[in-house]
Amino acid sequence: MHMADALLSPAVGGTMWAVSAGAIAYCSKKVRAQLDDRKVPLMGVLGAFIFAAQMINFSIPGTGSSGHLGGGLLLAILLGPSAAFLAIASVLVVQALFFADGGLLALGCNIFNLGFLPAFIAYPLIYKKIAGTDPGRIRRAAAAIVAAVAGLQLGAFGVVLETTLSGISSLPFTTFLALMQPIHLAIGVVEGFVTATVLSFVYGARPEMLLPPREFSHQVFRPARAVLLGFLAATLLTAGMLSWFASEHPDGLEWSVAKVTGKEEIAKPEMGIFPALASLQQKTSFFPDYSLPGPDGSSADEDAAHGAAVSASVVDLGTSVAGIVGSLLTLAIVSLAAFLLRKRPKTA
Repeated sequence: MHMADALLSPAVGGTMWAVSAGAIAYCSKKVRAQLDDRKVPLMGVLGAFIFAAQMINFSIPGTGSSGHLGGGLLLAILLGPSAAFLAIASVLVVQALFFADGGLLALGCNIFNLGFLPAFIAYPLIYKKIAGTDPGRIRRAAAAIVAAVAGLQLGAFGVVLETTLSGISSLPFTTFLALMQPIHLAIGVVEGFVTATVLSFVYGARPEMLLPPREFSHQVFRPARAVLLGFLAATLLTAGMLSWFASEHPDGLEWSVAKVTGKEEIAKPEMGIFPALASLQQKTSFFPDYSLPGPDGSSADEDAAHGAAVSASVVDLGTSVAGIVGSLLTLAIVSLAAFLLRKRPKTA
C-alpha cells in the first residue's frame, strides 16, 4: 500500500509531510520520557523484522493481487504507539530513499497511513478494547485480526481520500474505493493471523512483554535473549531467502489502479517538483525494487523483464543482498534513534 508520487499533488503530499513530521516530533518527545536502555535492542530488531516482512508479498487467491504485512499494529502492541510509529516511519524512509519503494512526495502519506492509523487508532481503540487487560490466546488472536483489518481498511481509505483530494489522477472516488476496501480486507485478515502468530511466540517466551507499556517495570521487563535472537533470525531468513518466493502479482493498490485504468502505474507529471524528486530518488536508491542495479540504473528484475540475459540466480542473489542490507540498515537506524531518545537515569 505504498503510494507513488503520481497519485498526489504537491499540496496534499506537502500537507501530509507536515502532519507526519509533527507526529514524529510528538512521538519522539513521548519516547524520550518512556524508553529505557532495556527496550532499545527490541525496538531496533523489530524495525528490521518489519522491513524484511514487508518484502514478502503473498497472493490473494482468485484476484490476481497480492499484499504484504504492514506491521504497525504488531509494533504498537509490543512497543507502544509512539515507539511503534517511529520504527515504522524509519522503515518507510529507508524503503523510499534506498529501495525506491514508495514515492518521496508520498512519504508523508505512507507514514501516516501505515504508521499513525494502526498505532494510534487501531491499537488503542480496537485491539486494546477487544483484548482487555488479561486476554487469553483466543481473545488476543481475535483482537489482532479485527484490529489489523480495521487498520488496513483505514489505510486504504486514506489512500483513496488523499488521491481524490489531489485531483491529478483520473481515478473516480467511488470506483477506486469499491476496489481498495475489499482487497485490503483480505490482506488485513492475513496480517491479523500473522500478528496473532507472532504474539503467541512472544507470549510463550516472555509474557510480560505484552503488558501495556506503562506497566513495564525495571524489575520485570527485560527482553529475553531468545526473543531478540528469534526476531533477528526470522529477519535474516525472511530477507535472505523467503523473499525469493514473494508473489509477483501487483499489490492491492497497484491492482486497484490497474482495474480502473488498465495500467498498474500512473505516469508521473513531467513538470514541477515531480522530475526533481524522481531524479533524487534514482540517485539515492542503491537497490531499486530490492534488487541489484543494472548498468543503466534499472533493477535486475526490470532488465530480466525486458529480455536481458539475467539469470534467476542473479535476481535471487540481488534480492537477498538487498533484503539483508536493508534489514541491517533499518536495525542500525532504529537502534540509533532509540538510543538517542532513551530515558537516561537521573544523576544524583
